Amino acid sequence: MLNQIKGLHHVTSIASDAAENNAFFTQALGLRRVKKTVNFDAPDVYHLYYGDEVGNPGSVMTYFPFSDAARGRRGTGEVGESVFSVPQGSLGFWGDRLAVAAEKVEAVDHFGERRLRFQTADGEGFALSEIADDTRQGWVGNGIDAEHAIRGFHGASMRLQDTGAMAELLQFMGYEKVDTKDNVTRFAVTGGTGADTIDLETLKSTPHASQGAGSVHHIAFAVENRATQLEVRKALLDTGYQVTPVIDRDYFWAIYFRTPGGILFEVATNEPGFDRDEDRAHLGEALKLPVQHEKLRPFLEQNLQPLGN
Repeated sequence: MLNQIKGLHHVTSIASDAAENNAFFTQALGLRRVKKTVNFDAPDVYHLYYGDEVGNPGSVMTYFPFSDAARGRRGTGEVGESVFSVPQGSLGFWGDRLAVAAEKVEAVDHFGERRLRFQTADGEGFALSEIADDTRQGWVGNGIDAEHAIRGFHGASMRLQDTGAMAELLQFMGYEKVDTKDNVTRFAVTGGTGADTIDLETLKSTPHASQGAGSVHHIAFAVENRATQLEVRKALLDTGYQVTPVIDRDYFWAIYFRTPGGILFEVATNEPGFDRDEDRAHLGEALKLPVQHEKLRPFLEQNLQPLGN
């Protein structure tokens, strides 16, 4: 069993409009845009990162906003819900705020946690969960103070027709089974980023999802550095997974592999971080480009959709 995985690093999804995506996450949810860059493989498309003050691992939601993306179809073989941690007693505030900013807002109890579920305009599933012992500091602004600010991810849920192989993989990655309620089993890792829970939802007769706007593209797990990442890669290869070589993503190094249920997993390093090429006071303000795409800057600055603040 691995011990290098430290919870979630980030979650990356697909959106249909860059400006609307930016407005929702910075204004409605009050996250900080910590990086404005482009998709390595499609540089005419943004890659936008939202998180806490510096984009600490476990706080960052990222997006590829493809303007022509059709809406995805919800189903199995996907991340069904990304869950943020908020302070206790804050759901009333968030209920009022999301009533005008989100869709299908619903208060629920989940494994003893008070939650507020909602969807974005693209139909992507999220929840805010009141977590008492989360000491991380959220980003404040846009009418959100420290008593209500999102502190980062609490975890995510995955929807699968059969959760057996995924449960084995999570346990190999260092997660422990915590509880089962109805058709949902919770796994958690200790000593992580704060984004420490994964829920597996069994939906035996539900068709497979079709990826598009509102779909999670991949979910990333955190390791401290490149040395521990190589240890994880070797262990996964030895177990039979097909794992990519290490890829430099400018702000972290990444490896990817496809899970038995079809969900794309990434293992990302906590180093070097989002302040490697920008002062912390100005993160996410300027368009940052991978070196191989710097020659495209004049075209991109003219043609990428304006985002606002």
